[in-house]
Amino acid sequence: MIRRFFLVTGFLFFLTRYCPAQMAAPEPCGPVPTENQLRWQDMEFYAFVHLSVNTFTDQEWGNGDEDPKIFNPDKLDCRQWARVARDAGMKGIILTVKHHSGFCLWPSKYAEYSVKNSPWRGGKGDIVRDLANACKEYGLKLGIYLSPWDRNSAMYGRPEYITYFRNQLRELLTNYGDIFEVWFDGANGGTGYYGGARETRQIDRRTYYDWKNTYKLVRKLQPGAVIWNDGGDRGDLRWVGTEAGNVGETNWSLLNATGDVPYNMLHFGVENGDSWVPAEVNTSIRPGWFYHEYEDSRVKSLPQLLDIYYSSEGRNGTLLLNFPIDRHGLIHENDEKAVLEFAEAVKTAFAVNLAGKAIAVASNVRGGAKKFAAENAIDGNKESYWTTDDSVTTASMTLDLGGSATFNRFEAQEYIRLGQRVRAFKVEALMGGEWKEVAKGTTIGYKRILCFPAVKATQVRFTITDAKSCPVISNIGIFNAPQVLTTPEISEQSDIKRKDWKILGTDDEKAYNLLDGDPATAWQQPREGKMPVDLVIDLGKVEDLAGFRYLPDQGRPAGMITSYQLYVSLDNREWKLADGGEFSNILNNPVWQIRKFSPVQAHYIKFRALKNTQNDDAAGYAEFNVITQ
Repeated sequence: MIRRFFLVTGFLFFLTRYCPAQMAAPEPCGPVPTENQLRWQDMEFYAFVHLSVNTFTDQEWGNGDEDPKIFNPDKLDCRQWARVARDAGMKGIILTVKHHSGFCLWPSKYAEYSVKNSPWRGGKGDIVRDLANACKEYGLKLGIYLSPWDRNSAMYGRPEYITYFRNQLRELLTNYGDIFEVWFDGANGGTGYYGGARETRQIDRRTYYDWKNTYKLVRKLQPGAVIWNDGGDRGDLRWVGTEAGNVGETNWSLLNATGDVPYNMLHFGVENGDSWVPAEVNTSIRPGWFYHEYEDSRVKSLPQLLDIYYSSEGRNGTLLLNFPIDRHGLIHENDEKAVLEFAEAVKTAFAVNLAGKAIAVASNVRGGAKKFAAENAIDGNKESYWTTDDSVTTASMTLDLGGSATFNRFEAQEYIRLGQRVRAFKVEALMGGEWKEVAKGTTIGYKRILCFPAVKATQVRFTITDAKSCPVISNIGIFNAPQVLTTPEISEQSDIKRKDWKILGTDDEKAYNLLDGDPATAWQQPREGKMPVDLVIDLGKVEDLAGFRYLPDQGRPAGMITSYQLYVSLDNREWKLADGGEFSNILNNPVWQIRKFSPVQAHYIKFRALKNTQNDDAAGYAEFNVITQ
């Protein structure tokens, strides 16, 4: 009996000490994603669609007083939207069901300002219903964007508006099936119609919406949804601080649960943050979010879209790409063509993974166990991974490609169920018997893709040079993407030459920076008092004008004009107002602002800045031009 006891005890000791299959998985490192966040991250690429009354007014932000009778997308087809999204490899669509104008794309029983009072389908239509059905048919997930700011509602800014807002949210989250993401924009308070008051209303966006209880409502009605919010309490996802289509090369999926979040944190995350809040990169396939006919020729090119892809999905983010729905209610053919070319280019670039048939060997394997071996990182299974002993935070994996191969892309993924760990890594290639570094990066997270000039090698070495804890790598990819040539940007054909122009009322020679054709040079108009600030230009001769173009200072936000008036004159004495309005969301989209108006003759123009993003008296210009008939 005693002998048997010692035999069993010895056998158990042997299993524990010498059989690596008994090794436990690493403990989580820091915050980890929820199941909702994991499902969302796996989507990788999905669509935004913007459609509202401002589609028919050429505005980015509606004022709230637009007549609902202008809303009539005569060929609206949500099945076309879904087909384009599916064919582009997207996994879902987020619909702007109510933008800042307050106009609702569903027949809300709480609002008259909606499709039910438009001529579209005789007031009997429901775009949210149509899209929900189309998404189901095409195997896509449905998300909603509900603007907290409502420039139409007389209640906005008062406590009773929150009840109204939540009632609308309840409608959307109970009547249209599963919702994968709820999007709350951070634009809050300002001028508006507000039921006829036509005034400015300011709110404290940190407290006014009582986000804590609004989130509880979302969790109750749609427990599988993630929440995006850049204007209040932390949601499940974060904005990246820009709408240009990129996140930082260093990108931690972490933030702190409380405290202000400056651009630096939004763009790069917080290495030791206490909450898992990954990055969603939102951008539009055109300069604007809503449709403008004059942007039909300004759809992003294939090189631009690929650059966005590598700067979003390739940097541990997801990509939310917007389609401005045109006045017929369709994704414009130019947008469709561009996104399908982009999808095909991505598919081609990542069609053949050279690592798939490689032989992988690691410098360290956790406990020597096969279930943690290097080969798990190239088996195509996201749930298996290579990891090291707890004490090892620098390690390498060598991939023998089985012969000489050419490649220019390297992909790595961490097993983020156990947290984000890698701070820095490098990629080397064995060429001519010598190891040469071809690329290096910082964070990895869900996915990191490095691009570099093509090299030809027989082996590749992936080295983690710094990590917060033992690395856990679920996937390695090596690819050879075809070269895509950059397309030169074409300027507006209707711009006129500015060599004979004179800027009046200033002796500052830097003023002519706005006429030099170089977006990198700018002029900050000297401050001589409060707004308005006038820019007066002598065109040198009488011109038939049909619009103008304004590019804000690209180097800093100071002087970015948001509200303007444009006057014209034949004699510099009598002036006529030709156009006026706002450059909505210009701080996040500091691109060319193009405005067209009814043709008018002018020898002089006066561009009046009424308000800027900083609410001071500065007016800044990188470029300014007019458009002729």
